[in-house]
Amino acid sequence: MTLRCVAIRMSQGGSRHEHITRIQWVQDGTTIRKDNSRAEMVDYVKKGGLAYVRDSRGDVAYLRVRVSSTGTEYVQTWADGIWSDNLLALPRF
Repeated sequence: MTLRCVAIRMSQGGSRHEHITRIQWVQDGTTIRKDNSRAEMVDYVKKGGLAYVRDSRGDVAYLRVRVSSTGTEYVQTWADGIWSDNLLALPRF
């Protein structure tokens, strides 16, 4: 199952990837829209699940797991060999 991320929820006052608290997604090929916590998405990606963000040009960047300097695991998009801010550019819900 591949998930297209469509919106995020941030912790109060947070602005970085590790402050994302929930990620809303649509399952490819369906109209199913759900959301999961940051920890659930980290676990999904670590187990080999595919999730991505499509930008306004139609380019795709897949989620990968990172670890902050304080040890918090979070997801961030990886595009063309660099970490990108595609998730942070998504609408809030």
